[in-house]
Amino acid sequence: MMATGQTYDKTLKQEAVQLVKTSGKSQRQVAEDLGVAMSTLSRWCSELATHGEQAFVGSGHLQPEAEEMRRLRRENETLRQERDVLKKALAIFSHP
Repeated sequence: MMATGQTYDKTLKQEAVQLVKTSGKSQRQVAEDLGVAMSTLSRWCSELATHGEQAFVGSGHLQPEAEEMRRLRRENETLRQERDVLKKALAIFSHP
């Protein structure tokens, strides 16, 4: 088995999943052959099935939906701050 914390590139992950699909071997056997934990290979298979070509985006990168959600949250926070500033300004200028 390989050391824990090992990082694998996208190509290896895709080829490992493809090997599970086409070789006729079980996930456990493929994992042992590649020196990868069974749980890791299982996660790769489910991630590729769920996300297709968008799977395995890499460290520091987000799925498109997650990136959009992050952007919208930032924008929402900015709008809240602007609204609060305007409320305070209105309160200051409305007093005689």
